[in-house]
Amino acid sequence: MLKTTTKFLLVILFMFPMVLLAQNKFTVSGTIYEKGSDETLPGVVVVNLNDNSGTVSNPFGFYSITLPEGSVKLAYQFVGYATVVREIELKSNLIIDIRLENTALLQEVEISAEVQERISEETRMSTIDIPIDQIKNIPALLGEKDVLKVIQLMPGVQKGSEGQTGFYVRGGGPDQNLIMLDDATVYNANHLFGFFSIFNGDALKSVELTKGGFPARYGGRLSSVLEMRMKDGNKEKLHGEAGIGLLSSRITLEGPVKKGVSSFLVSGRRTYIDILAQPFIMAASDGAMAGYFFYDFNAKYNHVIDSLNRIYVSGYFGKDKFYFRDRRSDDQLSKGSFLWGNATATARWNHIHNEKVFSNTSLIFTNYDLSIKVREEIDQDDFYELRYRSGIQDYSVKYDLDIIPNPNHYIRTGAIAIYHLFRPSAVVVKGSDMNENISNEEKIPSLESAVYIEDDWGMTDRLKVNYGIRLSQYLAQKKTYLRPEPRIAARFMLAKDLSVKGSYAIMNQYVHLLSNTGANLPTDLWVPATERIGPQQSQQFALGLARDLPKHGLMVSLEGYYKTMDGVISYTEGASFLDVGAQNADDDPLKWQDNVTTGQGKSYGAEFLIQKKRGKWNGWIGYTLSWTKLQFDDLNFGKEFFARYDRRHDISVVGIYTLNERLTLSATWVYGTGQAITMPLATYIAERPYPSFDNTGTNSGNYFGYYSAQDYGERMHSG
Repeated sequence: MLKTTTKFLLVILFMFPMVLLAQNKFTVSGTIYEKGSDETLPGVVVVNLNDNSGTVSNPFGFYSITLPEGSVKLAYQFVGYATVVREIELKSNLIIDIRLENTALLQEVEISAEVQERISEETRMSTIDIPIDQIKNIPALLGEKDVLKVIQLMPGVQKGSEGQTGFYVRGGGPDQNLIMLDDATVYNANHLFGFFSIFNGDALKSVELTKGGFPARYGGRLSSVLEMRMKDGNKEKLHGEAGIGLLSSRITLEGPVKKGVSSFLVSGRRTYIDILAQPFIMAASDGAMAGYFFYDFNAKYNHVIDSLNRIYVSGYFGKDKFYFRDRRSDDQLSKGSFLWGNATATARWNHIHNEKVFSNTSLIFTNYDLSIKVREEIDQDDFYELRYRSGIQDYSVKYDLDIIPNPNHYIRTGAIAIYHLFRPSAVVVKGSDMNENISNEEKIPSLESAVYIEDDWGMTDRLKVNYGIRLSQYLAQKKTYLRPEPRIAARFMLAKDLSVKGSYAIMNQYVHLLSNTGANLPTDLWVPATERIGPQQSQQFALGLARDLPKHGLMVSLEGYYKTMDGVISYTEGASFLDVGAQNADDDPLKWQDNVTTGQGKSYGAEFLIQKKRGKWNGWIGYTLSWTKLQFDDLNFGKEFFARYDRRHDISVVGIYTLNERLTLSATWVYGTGQAITMPLATYIAERPYPSFDNTGTNSGNYFGYYSAQDYGERMHSG
């Protein structure tokens, strides 16, 4: 993999020989930190005030800008931090590390107005970054600050059921969102059956959502990339914060391991719903016990080896647990539990090769697991036990290389390989009358990999283009999928603060989520693309206008998009995860393919956003107009119908007013039209076969259960 990337680098160096050999030009590079904590700062704008050329610090705070020899005035600006201006006489390559001071209220001075973030000058479109301070100040359900609920307030993003954290981006399902925490994929981002997310805002440093115009470095999902990075930990002093809510308490602690060299961060949260509710449950149920709780734990270690090398180790561990226990007599006992949770671990090495080349190497582990356990004891010698499990594990290696030959080119290249282990469903059955336990724990392995290269190229003062290609490969059983994914985004300046933007991207997705609800429950099953059920693919076009109003600190954008989706999967009529589990008790782990159907979809619409990120008054207004339609040959008589999460109009208003350092007032207002729903026409009793095991452990298949079924007729469709 590294050899492949080295070849890319040689090609790139060959492409720009005149740039690299140009005389009388020197490079200023370094790392940008937060003053007082030495936390690296991504996305800091670095501008040469002589000619307004500039660059942006990468996700690890590294920046590089090549300028003509002579007197240079550089400005470093980041939302929520005081602007720093450095005047230097450039006669050789220089390394200048910068420390920006975090300030709650930035004074409006002329120099900050000149270099503040400008959405009109950015090449990328359909990208939203939200300052962490804004996330913490937005009103929250039951006092629980929630990143995903804030994301739902953005245009182009729609929520599922009211109060839940599931989100849908430009007509895509919840599985089409790539959610990453320190480069690690998070497969289930919900607590309390979707009402809270797993992300603790106290432990986060940055949040960025990309919903279109994807650069080539992103892949693996069709609709969006939500990239979150944890704080590195304060290298200068011990610092902590805590909070008590109606449902949970949280605490975060960070500080130096060796001052100025290494640091740690630990953050934890746990609910006490089970503790508070237990006395009432026992009183109401004559001694039966039941409860529910969840917890989150984040940890990170950051160590500076020298000026060119830095390592990070970070992880997240969280779990939800619902449990019950009912002893009806001395011998009779019923008990069970429903558990689901995530674990991630990331080890990263940052290396500065020279003043123009930066690399990041990551080793990543991800695990998501769902477990249902039920045990019935009639007496000491008579029992029945059922265990159901589902999950996915990822082992990944990732290498990224940033090359910045001059302010007109920012080149990124890299590669990633992911080894997936899927367990769509596994059933273990035990019983006192069985001579042999029934078990199916087989896992499905697959390998996903990709290489990419992209360039953010300032062709002229008015025209800037981000173009690139990603080549993804997926090995499923005996079949290999190899798919190119071209990407291009461009902006053209119509005036000083006004630009028109356009983008086109092809995305491929090699994992599916089997779901027959709109709630993104933990019973939704992750399954791989196979020889029979291929990957999903999307094409998205977007066109928009971006305007800056620097005197008022406002950014305004208007975008229209059209997206097609192929290879989308859905359960067949009446199927659910229970059917998958029942059949897999004695069948192969790919039996789930018999319960699904593939189809296609399309989504189109327009989005408007006006946003203010700084000052006493800040917040945003967002509006979305959209249509989302699906079509499956085996569903709805083959007719096109509106998706469950189709919503015509969505409006959100967020306002935050800072009275002083201790008091902040905030409010939100949302309005959304109804979603498509199909009402049942009739209800009846039906039979469903379940596996039945004799005393040798053989499935005789002669047990039938009865359930209430409904006839829905034709779904809502476009006609």
